[in-house]
Amino acid sequence: MGDLLVLADDLSGAAESAAALRVRGSRRTGPVHVGFWPTDVPAGDTVLDLHSRHLSPADAERRIGEVLAAALGHTVIAKIDSLLRGNLVPVVRALPGPVVLAPALPVAGRTVVGGRVLVDGNPLATTTAWATEGRPAPGTVADVLPGLRTATVPLDVVRSAALAARIAETPPGTVVVCDAETDDDLDRIVTASPGCSLIGSAGLVAAVARALPANGDPGTTTTRPSHHLVVVVGTAEPTAQHQAEQLVQAGATAVDLPCADVLGGTVDRLAQAVATNPLTVVRLTGRAGGRDLSRALGRTVADAVGDADLVLTGGETARHVLDALHVPSLRYVTQIEHGAVRSETPDGRQIVTRPGSFGGPDSLLRIVRALNPDLLPPRPPEGLPMSSSTNPAIAVTMGDGAGVGPEVVVAALLHPSVVETSRSVVVGDAARLRQAADVLGVDVEVVPVQGVEDAVFEAGRINVIDLGLLPADLPWGELSPVAGDAAYHYVRVASEMAMRGEVQAICTAPLNKEALHLGGHVYPGHTELLAELTGTPEVSMMLSTPTLKVIHVTTHIGLIDAIAKIEPGLVERTVRRGHTALVAAGNPNPKIGVCAINPHAGEGGLFGYGEEAEKITPAIETLRADGIDAIGPLPADTLFFLAGRGDYDLVVAMYHDQGHGPVKVLGIEAGVNITVGLPVIRTSVDHGTAFDIAGTGKVDTRSMVEAMRQAIEVAPRPTVN
Repeated sequence: MGDLLVLADDLSGAAESAAALRVRGSRRTGPVHVGFWPTDVPAGDTVLDLHSRHLSPADAERRIGEVLAAALGHTVIAKIDSLLRGNLVPVVRALPGPVVLAPALPVAGRTVVGGRVLVDGNPLATTTAWATEGRPAPGTVADVLPGLRTATVPLDVVRSAALAARIAETPPGTVVVCDAETDDDLDRIVTASPGCSLIGSAGLVAAVARALPANGDPGTTTTRPSHHLVVVVGTAEPTAQHQAEQLVQAGATAVDLPCADVLGGTVDRLAQAVATNPLTVVRLTGRAGGRDLSRALGRTVADAVGDADLVLTGGETARHVLDALHVPSLRYVTQIEHGAVRSETPDGRQIVTRPGSFGGPDSLLRIVRALNPDLLPPRPPEGLPMSSSTNPAIAVTMGDGAGVGPEVVVAALLHPSVVETSRSVVVGDAARLRQAADVLGVDVEVVPVQGVEDAVFEAGRINVIDLGLLPADLPWGELSPVAGDAAYHYVRVASEMAMRGEVQAICTAPLNKEALHLGGHVYPGHTELLAELTGTPEVSMMLSTPTLKVIHVTTHIGLIDAIAKIEPGLVERTVRRGHTALVAAGNPNPKIGVCAINPHAGEGGLFGYGEEAEKITPAIETLRADGIDAIGPLPADTLFFLAGRGDYDLVVAMYHDQGHGPVKVLGIEAGVNITVGLPVIRTSVDHGTAFDIAGTGKVDTRSMVEAMRQAIEVAPRPTVN
C-alpha cells in the first residue's frame, strides 16, 4: 500500500478520518491533508471532503467516479457515517468490487452485530439518532442498500481463521457486510480483505492506518496565538445546544441569530460581538433548516469573524463557513477528543470541527480550554461578585531563584485573569522578581508586604513576602545550594500561612531537586516536602490538563521500589483521594480508570507474576462496593487513549513515568501538578527549572498561568463577615 486517499461525504467526517490516520498503533507519521472537492489529489495521505451527503444518488456516484479516476496510485477507502446516514448506495456502486462494508465505530459505542447497527447496545432503529433525517432509521445495514445484494459475515466468523475465505468466496456483485464490536475485529477485517474496496466508519480508517507502513516526517505547522475564538453551533442536535449553553454559563458571549435574519442576510451584530469579546458562541433561534440555512450561516460567519479561530459543529455548517472564507484545504494537527479535530488553514488559522451529535455535556468547554484556557477565566460561585474581599488568597512560591521560577511568577501574576480573580502574594525575593521583570521587559511594581492583610491588589503590582535569601549577583541557570535552601523556605512560609488560614491555596513555581538537596533539605520534591510541613501522612500527585487528569499511586522512587510499594490499601486510598478531589471540583460521580502494572494488564498471567490480581483488583472491588465508579486494572496504553478522548474523568497511574509520559505528550504548557490530600489546595507547573533558558525571557509562561487558574478555581472562597 502506498499513499492513502479517504473519501468522506462531509467535513466533520473528513476531519474525523484524518484523526483516525494518527490513531494509536498507526505508523503513518507523514502530513495528513484535508482537501475540499473539487481539487486535485496531492501526493501523501489525503482525506477528501466530497460534500456529497445531500447530493442526488446519481450526482454523488458521478462525483466519486471523477475523484477515483484522478487518484491512480492511491489506496482508497470510503468513510461513511457510522449511523448509516448519507448516500451509501452511490459509494458502493462507484467503487470497484469486491466491496467490504464495516460501519462499526467501537470508540463511540457503535457496533454491528447480526448485520444491525447498535448504539450503546441498543438497535439503531430504537434510538433518536435519525430524528433529524425525516425518515425512520434502518433496521439493518442491508436496509440502506436497496437494490444491492448483501451477505452478512457474523461476529464468530470475523473472529475466526475462516474470515478471509468467506470474503473471497462471496459471489461477485455482493456487498460483504461485516459484524464488528472492537478495534481488533476491524483489524481482522482489513487483514482479510486484500484487493477489496473498503467502506466503513473512522474506525475502519484507523484499522487501515494500523496496517499501512510508515510514510515519513510529519513536517511543521504554522500555529499563531489565538486572541479571538468563535464557536459556531450550526446543528439542531440537542446535544450541541446543551453544550453551547454550558459554554455560555462559563463566561462566553452568546450571539443568538434568528434563522429568518440569517436567511435574509440582515445580521449586523455578529462582527461587533466578535471584535469586542475574546470568546463568542453563535447559536440559531427559530424554526428553519436545510442547506440554504447552512449556506447563509456560512456567509454570515465568514463576514464577521475576521482572523478569529473557529470551532464548527456539524459538517455541513463547517464546510459552508470554510468555503465562504475561501479556505482551500486544512492540515490535520491533533484530536482534542473523539471527533473534535483541530486542523490549520494554510495561513495558520486554527479550526476545530466536530460532528454535532458527538461529545459529553462539557465537550465545547473542553475544546475551548484545549485551544486557549485563558479564554475561560475562573468565575465566582453564582451570585457572588468578584472583589478583593471574596477572591481566594493564594500564596505563590518563587521556586529556585536560579531557574525560570521568578520569570513565570512575574508573568502569571500580571495576567489579567489572575489579577481579577485572586489575591495573590509571592513568597520569595523582591530583588529577584525585579530582575525577572527586567528580563521579560515588563513594567511592574514589586512591593514587599508582611502578609495578605496589608497587600494591595491592583494591575501592575506584585505583592511579595520578601525573605531576602538570595545574593544580588546570583547567576541564572546554575546549580546553587543557596537557591535550593531559599526555595525550601519559600515553601515553608507558604505552608505556615496556609495552616494558619491566611491563604486558601498554594501555587508553586519549580524548584531544583539537586539544589534542594545541596541546600540541606533532602526531599524527593514539592509533594513530599509539603506533606511533611503540613503534617499529612500521605498525599498523591495529580497532573491536570484541559483533556486529561492523572493521579499517581507512587511518584519519586525507582521503578523496582514502586512495584514493591504498590498494595491494595495504597491503591484504594489513592483512588479515594482522586475521587474526593473531583467531587469537590463539581463532578458528583467521576468515572475513574485504574492502570495495570504489566503490559496488557498481565494478559491473564502471561506477563508478570500476578501483580494485578494481588495488588490492584482487591482495591477495585472495595471501591466499587462503596459506590465509587472505578474500573480496572486496564492496560495503560488503552486507558490513556480512552481517557484522552473523554471516556474517563481520571486515570490512576501506578508509577511516575506511566502517568507523566502521556501528559507531557499533550504539551508541558498545558500541564498542572495538583497535590491531593493536603489540608490546603496546592497546584504547580508541570515543568522544571529549565536552567538552559533561565534569565533569557524565553520561557513559556502558560503552565504557570494555568496552575494559578486551577488554584483559583478549586480554592474555597474566604468567609466575608
